[in-house]
Amino acid sequence: MKKTKKILCIAFAALFCLCTFSGCGDKRSAASDWEYVKENGNLVIGITNYKPMNYYDDSGTLIGFDTEYAEAVCKKLGITPKFIEIDWDNKETELDAFNVDCLWNGVTYTPARAENMDFTKSYIHNSVVVVIRSADAAKYTDTASLVSARLVAEGGSTSEDAISDDENLSMADFTPSESLVSSLMEVSAGTADAAAVDSTMADDLVGHGAYADLMIIDGLILADETLAIGFRTGSNLVEKVNAVTDEFLADGTLQALAEKYQVNLITD
Repeated sequence: MKKTKKILCIAFAALFCLCTFSGCGDKRSAASDWEYVKENGNLVIGITNYKPMNYYDDSGTLIGFDTEYAEAVCKKLGITPKFIEIDWDNKETELDAFNVDCLWNGVTYTPARAENMDFTKSYIHNSVVVVIRSADAAKYTDTASLVSARLVAEGGSTSEDAISDDENLSMADFTPSESLVSSLMEVSAGTADAAAVDSTMADDLVGHGAYADLMIIDGLILADETLAIGFRTGSNLVEKVNAVTDEFLADGTLQALAEKYQVNLITD
């Protein structure tokens, strides 16, 4: 029995060494990102619950502009999209660790982010706006009036950056939230006075349903942005996705999705 156990231990040790040195499915052993994705047969896409880009309908089905966009691109490339929700504050880590292959969730392009990942061409116009309760419309009208307010924004987002970059908002009581949606929930619940969020989402949700008591401060734009898809630095998937995107812009596929989900498509 002891001899058998010894043999098994040696076998497991050998297998461990083999996995360590030969890769044993090492995600970094493929010649390129495209080869890696093709071998796996799927593209693992990091997302958050962000309407109208990636969100769940009443039946629990994941839908949205980016969801359908990704599905259409993957179909064209002959692979399967696999969507997983991630902590947006750790998005670069998830990407570099090969836990996800890309970030396809209304990702804002910035030069700083471009130092840590490669982006596709931008495809959506966006801006950072401030959402408050409608009852506070007279109280909060500009950033100066928000100096003593309790602010929230998704941790690790450009909305958080916009707060830090503003002379007035940077002095406010700021708390990072888990997501764009949770930012709105905190304002609605009264645990925060204002939220810096993407206009793409705010235009869709604010003033309706669960957020009927909220409003966007008129004329207050903290930043103008464009949205793109983030891949690992050096990924040849960027070229693949850009090529399919050009086809979808030419044949009207993306325009139809933009009209369906009411987003501001970049067409030039």
